Amino acid sequence: MKPPLVIHLIFRFSVGGLENGLVNLINLMPPDRFRHAVVCLTGYNNFAERIRVPDVPVIALEKAGGWDPGVFLRLRAVLRRLRPAIVHSRNLGVLEGQIVSALAGVPVRIHGEHGRDTYDLHGVSRKYNLFRKAVRPLIHHYTSVNRDLADWLVRTIGIPEARVTVIPNGVDAGRFRPAGIERPCIGPPGFALPGSFVCGTVGRMQTVKDQVTLVRAFIDLVRKRPDISNRLRLVLVGDGPLREGCLALLQEAGCAEHAWLPGERADVSELLRGMDLFVLPSIGEGMSNTILEAMATGLPVVATKVGGNGEVVEEGRTGFLVPPSDPAALAAAIERYVDGADLAPAQGAAARGRVEREFSLDRMVEGYAQTYEAVLMRRRAGGRQSRRRG
Repeated sequence: MKPPLVIHLIFRFSVGGLENGLVNLINLMPPDRFRHAVVCLTGYNNFAERIRVPDVPVIALEKAGGWDPGVFLRLRAVLRRLRPAIVHSRNLGVLEGQIVSALAGVPVRIHGEHGRDTYDLHGVSRKYNLFRKAVRPLIHHYTSVNRDLADWLVRTIGIPEARVTVIPNGVDAGRFRPAGIERPCIGPPGFALPGSFVCGTVGRMQTVKDQVTLVRAFIDLVRKRPDISNRLRLVLVGDGPLREGCLALLQEAGCAEHAWLPGERADVSELLRGMDLFVLPSIGEGMSNTILEAMATGLPVVATKVGGNGEVVEEGRTGFLVPPSDPAALAAAIERYVDGADLAPAQGAAARGRVEREFSLDRMVEGYAQTYEAVLMRRRAGGRQSRRRG
C-alpha cells in the first residue's frame, strides 16, 4: 500500500524561504510515511530541480493575472487525477484553492501561514480576514512557523488553539557551518582584506526586505566614524527591484567601493562564512531562513523586531533586535560589533549552539510528519464514528 500523498499548494515555486523549506521537507521526509506533489497556482523555475526525491510531480496551473476562474477547473482536474490524502496550502495567495479541495472531497485540508507581505504586514486587512474566516470551516488544521502567527490565527481569525501547530523552520547545519580559523575572502579582489569587518544580508531585494535601510545605516556609520570606514564592508546578496536604488545610494555617498552587491547567488553558504555579522533589516517576517542559516554559520545577527525574529534572535546573547525602518538604530547596533572585537565570536558561537538544539531540519520534518499523521488519524476516526451513528 502506497503512503498517503500530500499536495503542497503554493503560489509560485522559485527562490524564497517558504520554497526552500518545502524542498527540505520533501527531500528529508521518510518515503515510507508520505509521498509528495507540488502544485503551483502560477508557475515554477529551475528552483524545482532542487527536489532530489524521485517521482515528485511539480505542476503549474498557469494562473493568469487578475481573476482567472479557469485555474480552479485546472486545480480540480489535478486533484481528481492525483487523489491526495492531504492538501497543504501556504499563505493567503492560495487559500481559495482549499475551496476547490473541499468540493473535490480531499480528506484532509491543512493551511500554513509562513509570513505576511507588504500589502498587509500586520494582518489587519478586513477584506482578507473576512475571507480567512469564511474559509475557516473548510480547513481541518493550521500550521505556522512562529508563535506570533499562531497567536494571530487564534486571536484574529478565530481558529481554536488546538487546531494550530507551530513548526519552526529548520536549517541544514552541515551545509551552513562556521568558517575555520581564517575567514574566507569574498567579493572582488581587494574587497575584504585581513582586518576588514564584513556585515551583510541575503534575500530578495524587495520592499518587505528593506535593504535600503541597511544601506542608509552603513552610509551613516561610515560618515560618523571615518576611523573605521577603511575596514568596514557591506555585502548585499540577492536581486530584485531595490538593487539599483541601493547601488545609486552607495555611489552618491562615495561608498560604492566598500560595498558588494553580487545579485542572486547559489553559493550562499560560502558567502556567509566570509562575513562577520549578519543583518536582517526587513519590515515583516515569518520565520527567516536566512537568520537561521547565518546563526548556523556561527554569525551573530542584528534583526528588526518584527514577526518571528524575536523568537529566534536572543537579545544580547545571539544578537540584537532593532526597530524596523530605523537606520540610526541599525547603525548603532553594527557599531557595537565593530568596536567590540570579542562580541561577534561569542554571540556567533551561542547562535550556532541554539540552531543545533532547536532549529534542526530533522526536528522540522518530524513536526510536519507528526501533524499530518495526527490530522489524518483524527479525520478517519471522525468518519468511523459518523458511519456508526448512521
